[in-house]
Amino acid sequence: MPRAPRLTASDAERALLRAGFQLLRSKGSHRLYFRDGERVVVPFHSGKILHPKTIRQVLRSIGEDEA
Repeated sequence: MPRAPRLTASDAERALLRAGFQLLRSKGSHRLYFRDGERVVVPFHSGKILHPKTIRQVLRSIGEDEA
């Protein structure tokens, strides 16, 4: 099983916006993105690498994950 790429919150945000997601709201250090009834929550801590499960959620939402 291939390893998930290492992404920061800024990388994930850029990928989500390119895939057509819109920033719905932001509260504290979390940002909520929405597209066609699907939502993705990304914790925003500058410079930190996201947890692998969060990266998997982002990739699955934008359609780049095979599994």
